[in-house]
Amino acid sequence: MTLTIYNTLTRTKESFQPLEKGIVKIYCCGITAYDYSHLGHARTCIVWDVVRRYLEWRGYKVQYIQNFTDIDDKILNRAKKEKTSMEKIADRFIEAYFEDMEALNVKKADAYPRATHNLDGIKRLVYQLEQLGYAYPVEGSVYYSVRQFKEYGKLSGRKLEDLKAGASGRVEGDSQTQKKKDPFDFALWKASKPDEPSWESPWGLGRPGWHIECSAMVRQQLGETIDFHVGGNDLIFPHHENEIAQSEAATGKPLARYWLHNGMVKVDGEKMSKSLGNFITIRDLLTKFEPMAVRLFILQAHYRKPLDFTDEALTSATNGWHSLKEGLLFGYNYGEKLGWNLSSMSVSADPIISQKFREANDDDFNFAGGLAVLFEIAKELRRQGNILTHEGKIDQPSEELQHQWQTLTTLAQVFGLEVTTDNHQDTTSLISDGEIEELIQQRNQARIAKNYTESDRIRDELKNQGITLIDKAGGVTHWHRS
Repeated sequence: MTLTIYNTLTRTKESFQPLEKGIVKIYCCGITAYDYSHLGHARTCIVWDVVRRYLEWRGYKVQYIQNFTDIDDKILNRAKKEKTSMEKIADRFIEAYFEDMEALNVKKADAYPRATHNLDGIKRLVYQLEQLGYAYPVEGSVYYSVRQFKEYGKLSGRKLEDLKAGASGRVEGDSQTQKKKDPFDFALWKASKPDEPSWESPWGLGRPGWHIECSAMVRQQLGETIDFHVGGNDLIFPHHENEIAQSEAATGKPLARYWLHNGMVKVDGEKMSKSLGNFITIRDLLTKFEPMAVRLFILQAHYRKPLDFTDEALTSATNGWHSLKEGLLFGYNYGEKLGWNLSSMSVSADPIISQKFREANDDDFNFAGGLAVLFEIAKELRRQGNILTHEGKIDQPSEELQHQWQTLTTLAQVFGLEVTTDNHQDTTSLISDGEIEELIQQRNQARIAKNYTESDRIRDELKNQGITLIDKAGGVTHWHRS
C-alpha cells in the first residue's frame, strides 16, 4: 500500500514520493521562546514526532529539523517586564521546552536552529530578495513587496483583496505600517528601536522579521526544497504563506513538496487563551495526567481535526493507556513463568499484524486506526494474563504469546507509547518468579504454624513489590504482578 498524505497546498490527498530515494527532509516550525509550552505545542510536537517515527519504521532515513524563534516582540516584552535580557528569557524557556518534551517522550530533532544563530543567512536572503526586486528598504527596515509575487495566497487560498491590510503575523506599530509602499507588505528586516537588541546589517542596526527566519533556516539546514513543511494550522496564514513567497521568489523552486498542518486545540470547548483563564501548560497538565495517557489522547484524534482537552476525555485516555500498558507489561509480568528469556529476545513484529498496522497509518497518518491494532493485541494478552493468574495456565502456545507481545511492544514504540521506569518498576530490580514462589512457601508455613503476623508481613512485602496474592481452596495460592 502507498502512503497517501493530505497536502494543504493542493487541498487533496497525494501519494508520497520523496525527493530523494529513501530520505525524507522535514522542517517543523517550533516555539517562540517567551513562555512555557502549552497544550497546542504538546499536540504539534507529538503529532510530528509520530510522523517521523512512522516514516523511520517504514524504512526512511528522516532528517528532522525544528527551529526556535528567539528574536521576537513577545520575548522582548517579557525581558523588559522581568528586567533581564532577551537571551536569558529565550534560554530559560528553551530549556523548559526540552524538559517538557522529554516528559512526553518526544524524540529530539536532528538540529534546533535559532534565529540568533542564523543571522548571516537571514541577511543574505533579505539582500537577495532586494536585488531581485521583491523587497525594498525604508529608513533602515526592509519590506517584502507582496504584489510582486504573483502566486501569493496559493497555500491559504486567500486573495489580496480579501485580506486585512497589515496582516503580517506579528503586531506592527503605526510607524512601521506607514513606511510600507503597500499595506499588505511585511517586514523582512526591522530597524532598531532604542534600548532593544539589534544587529549590524547593510540597512543599519536592526533585527529580522519573523517569517524570514524560517525561510533562511530551512535553506541552511535542508536545502532549497524539502519534502515536508509541517506545523499547526494557525501558521498557514500568514507565516507559511510568507515563507513560500520569500523562499520561492529567491530560488524559483518549491519550498516544500508537501505542506502538512495539525488541527488546533480547545479546552472544554473554548479556544485556549490567557484572557479566558484556560491557558494550560504542558507541565501543569502532567501534574494531573500521565505522559503516555496524554500521547494516547492526542493520537486518538486525526491530526488534522480539532482536539478538545477535557478532564473527562483525558481520564478516558488514561484508562485506555492502563489497558494498553497491561499488555505491554505482559512479558515482564509473566514471561519468566512462561519460560521466556527476555534478555535474549530479538525485536520483531508479526508481518500480518504489521501490514494491518501499516494500512491504517498509510491513509494520511490515521493513527487512530493504528491504535486499534495495538488495543486488539493488548486485549488478548490481558485475557491470557487473567487466565494464567486464576487458572495457572494459558490457552495459547507460549511462543505465539511471546510473538504477540513482541509485536505489541515494537509497534507501540512507533507511537512513542512505551513502558518506562516512570510508569513501571525497572525490570532489572523486579523480584523474580522464583523468589515470589519461595516467599509464598514461607507464608504458607507461617499460616500452618498460625503465625499470622509473619504471614501478613510476607503478604505486605509482596504487595509493596507489586505482587497480588490470591488464596484458593485447598491451601493453593496464585499470584500476579500489579
